[in-house]
This record gives sequence, C-alpha cells and structure tokens, in this order.
Amino acid sequence: MNKKNGILCLLLLSISLFANAQNWQNPSEKYKNAYRKYTDAKCPIRQDSIRHFVYFSKDRKSIKNHPFLNHPAFKGAQIMYAWKDLEPNKEHYDFSIIREDIEYLKQHNKKLFIQLQDATFNPKYQAVPSYLLTKEYNEGAELQYNDNGKPDGWVAKRWNKKVRERFALLLNALGKEFDGIIEGINLQETAIGVNGKNDSTFTEAGYVQGIKENMLALKQAFPISTTMIYANFIPGEWLPFDDKGYLKSIYDYGENIGVGLGGPDLMITRKAQLNHAIAQMHEGTFSVPLGIAIQDGNYIGKTGADSDYDEDNDKSESRKESIVPLLHAFAKDFLKVDYMFWSNQKPYFEEDVLPCFTF
Repeated sequence: MNKKNGILCLLLLSISLFANAQNWQNPSEKYKNAYRKYTDAKCPIRQDSIRHFVYFSKDRKSIKNHPFLNHPAFKGAQIMYAWKDLEPNKEHYDFSIIREDIEYLKQHNKKLFIQLQDATFNPKYQAVPSYLLTKEYNEGAELQYNDNGKPDGWVAKRWNKKVRERFALLLNALGKEFDGIIEGINLQETAIGVNGKNDSTFTEAGYVQGIKENMLALKQAFPISTTMIYANFIPGEWLPFDDKGYLKSIYDYGENIGVGLGGPDLMITRKAQLNHAIAQMHEGTFSVPLGIAIQDGNYIGKTGADSDYDEDNDKSESRKESIVPLLHAFAKDFLKVDYMFWSNQKPYFEEDVLPCFTF
C-alpha cells in the first residue's frame, strides 16, 4: 500500500469511528425515557385486570378501620411477618397474628397477602429466630452494609444449607394452614449488602442457588395461593454492563417452576431499577404473575435507601403533582403486572391513591 492510500484508509477509518461514536447509545439509558409515554395519564383510574393491594409493612394494626376496607378497588392487605415472630422457638410455630388478620380482612371481603421477612434494613433489628444465631447455623444471619460501608440491617444466610432447611420447614408449616386461604405470599427482595469479605462462606453463585432453592420450597408449600419473589439486584452483578446472568436466571427459574416475580420499588426514572427488575419484567414473556410495589418514598421518586430521604420524617416538601396515575399506567402497560402493592404512606395513600381509583 502506498503512502497516499494509507492516509486515505486512515481517514476513512477515522470517519467511520466518529460516525459510530455519534450513533452510540449508552445501554444503561435504554429505558430512561420510557415513562414519558405515560405522562398524560390522569385520574380517575378505571377498573382493570390488576389486583391492587395496600402494603402495610409490619404495621398490621393499621388495617383496623382503614378506608381501603370500604373501597372496591383494593383486594386486600399485604402485611410483613418476621420469621422470628412466626417461629419464636425452634420447631414451635405461632401463626396467631396471621389468623387474626385473615379473619379481620375476611369480615370486609378482603384477602391477605403475606410478605415473609428474613431481612431487615435496621442494624438494631433481627428478623430470624434466636436459635439460628448459633454455631450450628454459622450464626444464621449476616450484617448488611450500604454503599457507604455503614451497617444497614441483617439478612438470613440464604446461602447456608441448614438455614434454608429451617426456612423451608417454616414455609411448609405456613402452607399446610394457609395455602388456598390467603391471596398469596412473597419472599423479600434479593438485594443484600453482603459479599465474601463479610462472610467467607458467601459466594455469588451460592447465593443465587440459595435463592432458587427458597423459591422451590415456597412453591412446594403453596401450590394454590400466588407465590412471588422480589428479584431486584444480585450481589456481584450490575446490569447492563456487568451481566453475569444471575438476575435473569432467577426470572427464568421463577417462570419454569411457577413462582411469580417482581420488585419492591416502582422507580420509573432511576437507572438502577430500570436496568434490573423493570428490564427483566418488560423484556421477558411470563405466564407466572408479575408484581410491583410502590413503597415508602416512591410516591415522590425516592426509596428508603436514599441518603437524602428519611421515610420516618417525610414532610412532603418535595411533593408536587400526584404521580399515581403515571405509576399505574407504567406498571400496566410497560410491565404488564398482575399485582400492585401500594404503600400505606401518609399522606400519599389517602390523599393521592384512594381518590384516584373510582371502581
């Protein structure tokens, strides 16, 4: 090749690279504008196929005389029950609070959706029974850390076989009494602040396998009622660039064994949620139920994990126009969910959500 042709080739290559750079789109921003299609959504929200529940977290007493009880749009309450409250002593189960809530809701023609708690987001609070916190179960739970390296709660060692065996026995006991009676039951989110530095027995692959075994135990215990897991993030993976197939494998597995899938935060403008649970739900084809939760902070585009948001002292300074119809339209059309779990957060639920539903 002579010098003139070499210069010409170099020039053409430079032009091609520049053109490709101009056309390159950041994969992490694939869905950043997806919500814009639904910004014209307005109240009232008409009846649709979605089953709407009110999420009370652990505040089960708040269901008493709550206005949702007289609203036909809401099928029931989603309440969180800690493992340690249901199994206060090894092999001794106490489901009395669940029975009480079922009976109360039944009086108002409403159903119960259980969220089973084995993780917390408060380092002062444990969700697992004390007998697990022994050498036999390798101390049973691990301290979680947030992105700033500060303690952020506890999680059962889902990657430990003996811990999973005890969890499966709890699920089996719950299923024997409540399968077909409750609307459904879901496992908490897969996101945890743990890695091999926290616990030498932890591995990413072992954690994913542990999640799947818990899902199978859940389905075997509840063949009739809806089963679901909040699959949002997996330690060691960050989509779309660091894709190890972990999260997708959980969505595929849920579809294969009949366990529903979803996420704990409907964040329609945040890349983290958009690229993980929301992307999995939007891109997949599912026969199992899909669900999405609108939890504390989501009504103003925040989550409890945000350092600039205190869900216990939210004074609504950042509140503007209600985004409830936008959230509903996005969940219905973009995610095609079967369930929505609306947090009973004041003042948003009673001032924004209830009045928006007209059926």
